[in-house]
Amino acid sequence: MGYLSQMVGLTAQNFLAGAAGLAVGVAFIRGFAGHRTDHLGSFWVDLVRAMLWVMLPVSLIGSVFLIWQGVPMNFQPYIHATTLDGAPQIIAQGPVAALSFIEELGTNGGGFLNANAAHPYQNPTPLTNFVEMLAIVVLPAALTYTFGRMINRQREGWLLFWVMVVIFAGALMLGGIAEQNGNPLVTNAAHVTHVASDMQPGGNMEGKEARFGIGGSVLGAVATSNGATGATNSSHDSYTPLGGLVPLTNMLLGEMVFGGLGTGLYSILFVALLGLFLTGLMVGRTPEYVGKKLGEHEVKLIAVYTLIGPVCVLLPAALAVVSNAGLASLTTNSGPHGLTEVVYAYTSSFSNNGQTFAGLSANSPFYNISTGIVMLLGRFGLALPALALAQRFALQPKREVTKGTLPTDTMLFGAVIVGTALIVVALTYLPAIALGPIVEHLQMLGH
Repeated sequence: MGYLSQMVGLTAQNFLAGAAGLAVGVAFIRGFAGHRTDHLGSFWVDLVRAMLWVMLPVSLIGSVFLIWQGVPMNFQPYIHATTLDGAPQIIAQGPVAALSFIEELGTNGGGFLNANAAHPYQNPTPLTNFVEMLAIVVLPAALTYTFGRMINRQREGWLLFWVMVVIFAGALMLGGIAEQNGNPLVTNAAHVTHVASDMQPGGNMEGKEARFGIGGSVLGAVATSNGATGATNSSHDSYTPLGGLVPLTNMLLGEMVFGGLGTGLYSILFVALLGLFLTGLMVGRTPEYVGKKLGEHEVKLIAVYTLIGPVCVLLPAALAVVSNAGLASLTTNSGPHGLTEVVYAYTSSFSNNGQTFAGLSANSPFYNISTGIVMLLGRFGLALPALALAQRFALQPKREVTKGTLPTDTMLFGAVIVGTALIVVALTYLPAIALGPIVEHLQMLGH
């Protein structure tokens, strides 16, 4: 695309998409903070506030920082050069700094350059690698503090934050171990050791930028898959089966760990409400959360929200693997890895994430249409029940905490949130995961 169309068209949408997510997230919080009111705020007022007070100032600072680190910011045409051995080379130019930062801050993803955040023009130093990943998570993480402040219960907000951190750390550890152990098929066939030494980093370096190595690559994969941003700095399709399962699981969790702007907060709160309802049934406590009671209608909205994901991911994936149009795009891989590529595509689309397993050639009418529909359902299909639930909560009076109320600001309830998320994902997606990454992992081990 041309420079003008990117800056006027795509960049405007990057700001609007992020600001709209923040507006919905703040409206959702107002539902918990409200007391006998049907007013969740003005969308247009929140949209303008999010853009002018939050996203634009941070983007300006972040873009200038990237320029300082060496990211190009110009409107020059591409440079045609000749290498030392006489081969022609095209050197990209353009407003990379301005476009890249808002893509990550607004949790939009994509990239000015084909190699995305692995390209030295978009991500030239370890410091830019860290700051760009920080840009992905900083606003969604801060919304947990906003939640605690607006409902006047800071402990609730901090609990949600630490639940996110614990799941993030667990995914980082599992992904790092899987990639550092490498692929025994490569070891046996090519007699290449995956043991780290003074001469090599060890592990599975396929598809990874050598500047970042396994640690920086896995950190980027976990951050982007949790943060609704597809600005990847490595090729996830080249990960080991369990290494690729980590970002897939992060998205299947509903990106409740930080997540998108606004969407991550109400995703983890829906999980908390579902866990609260189930726990209340088991121990006989009143299903209340921050003074709001879970009644029949509230539980139905939670159930609808929980079921939208499996419907939007599993049904089109099943259609893809039994139709010629869907199988035609599996030009590189088949079998378990091909199934994972298809499931990954619809999961990423539903999560409004954008990262892919590149072995699936998704630029076809079948995938353009089906993933486009899934994207719309992932954004608006989740926002609608979230706002409906927020309004029902806002209409309720604020109830005082009693001895019959289950405490929701303790480590025990944090464990309930984590357990509920993992159990729901396992019950819903385990067959697809078993036929994809798990079978591929067993094949890799020779079983």
